[in-house]
Parts: sequence; C-alpha cells; structure tokens
Amino acid sequence: MSDEEEAAKVALEGKGLLKGDLDAGRWLFAQPCDFLRGATEIGNLPPPGAPEICFAGRSNVGKSSLVNALTGRNTLARTSNTPGRTQELNFFTLGPKGYPALTLVDLPGYGYARETRTRVEQWTKLVMAYLQGRVVLQRVLVLIDARHGLKDSDHEVMKLLDTTAVSYQVVLTKTDKLKATEVAPRLEEARQGIRRHVAAHPMVIATSSVRGEGIAELRAEIASLADPEAFRYKPGAV
Repeated sequence: MSDEEEAAKVALEGKGLLKGDLDAGRWLFAQPCDFLRGATEIGNLPPPGAPEICFAGRSNVGKSSLVNALTGRNTLARTSNTPGRTQELNFFTLGPKGYPALTLVDLPGYGYARETRTRVEQWTKLVMAYLQGRVVLQRVLVLIDARHGLKDSDHEVMKLLDTTAVSYQVVLTKTDKLKATEVAPRLEEARQGIRRHVAAHPMVIATSSVRGEGIAELRAEIASLADPEAFRYKPGAV
C-alpha cells in the first residue's frame, strides 16, 4: 500500500467507513471506463441504467482532470485551458465488461464571467431537468477550487440542488496549489460554508489530480454508491 493509500485508509477509518472501501474503490476504478454518450438536450440522455454519479463545478475547476485521475486514464475526459469548453452532459460507464457498476456524468461548467445570460439559462434548464428527473442519480459531486473556496455562484448552484432532493458532496480540487498548512483551513471553511445547505453531504474531500491526494478516498466514497452486484466479479468476492 502506498503512502497516499495508507493516509486515505486512516482518514476513511476516522470517518467510520469500512476498511475494505479502499480496496473496493481501487478495484472499481481499475475496471473498463468507456464513453457512452454526450447530450446537449434532455431528450438525448441515455436510458436510465446503473447508478449515476455526476461531477459539477465552475468552469476550469478541474473536473476533467479529476475524472481522468480517478479512472487512471489521461484522455478519458477532455481537458482545456479555455473555461466553458464542455457544453454537454458526458456519460461514461464504469465496471466489469458487460456489468456496469456506475455511470459517471460530467456536467457543463458554470460561473464563467464571459457567459451570456442566455447561456446561463440554457445551462440551468438542461442541468436542472437532468437533476430533477434522473431516478438513478445517487449523488452530485460539487467541485470547488481549493485556492478560491466557495464562491457566490457555487452557493447559487447548491441552492438549486437543495430543491432537487438529490444529495451532493463538496470536493476540493487543486490542493497542490496550496501550501500544506493551508489545506486544513480551506477544508474547515468549506465545511462551515455548506452548513447553510440542507442537501449537502457533511463530508468534504480534498483532492489533487496532480499529486493523487484524496483520490483513493474519493474512489472509496464513490464505490460505496455503486451497484453492489458488480462486485460479485471482484477477485475474492463471496
């Protein structure tokens, strides 16, 4: 077990999670992960299937980089230096071949200053229609740049999420851009910031796609939401 995984194990045990979650997360994200479909209209969504986890966040927050880090694939999700490039809901299946355990959904970014009112309205209409009507959606991961913390646009999106009855969880990104002594205070700031939101999950996870920090912990958290039937194909499963 690497130093990062050992640290994540200690963190998970401190949160009351099972010791086996790290193994489950590692195994799950080593399975095939394939692009399923991109949708720009609600009518183009794939039929509901495996449980879904979606990634939301401000433009250029590092969503694509985090998806790539979780799956260990450098080109699975597109990355760009141009904020707002991703303008569709992108669906990826994850799990043993023929037995998807999860569907990962990359949502369009929000909060870019150059976005027009029309574009913001289109984003809100598409994403809210998905969030409110997707029965297989298990959790929304709201990504926050650790350097900047929760912004007004993040709180506005979380207010919208509070109305959907879908649980969401804050994940800090780009912690490698902070000094080591700054990470804990940013975590506490985020914990305090989400207290005003009724549907927010109380656990905040800090990650770095560059250094791999928090990746094992986040994999374990996501694996706990997967279809348990898929784990029948895990070596050593009963």
